[in-house]
Amino acid sequence: MSDPETEDPMVAALLRERAGYVSRGMGDRVSQVDEQLALRGHKPAAEAAPVSRSTPPKNRRQRPPETA
Repeated sequence: MSDPETEDPMVAALLRERAGYVSRGMGDRVSQVDEQLALRGHKPAAEAAPVSRSTPPKNRRQRPPETA
């Protein structure tokens, strides 16, 4: 399964890796992946807004609060 933006499997893997770093707020790692993408001739698409950590992921239920 390849990323719709590219047919190159290495670029697709780097894009998935980058998305994970962005969602975790790891800007230094994002920069490193961006460098590797640039070396492979990939131009970054418009930056997506980071996912809010205050809401649960879609299609997932939150655990009920623990009571002591």
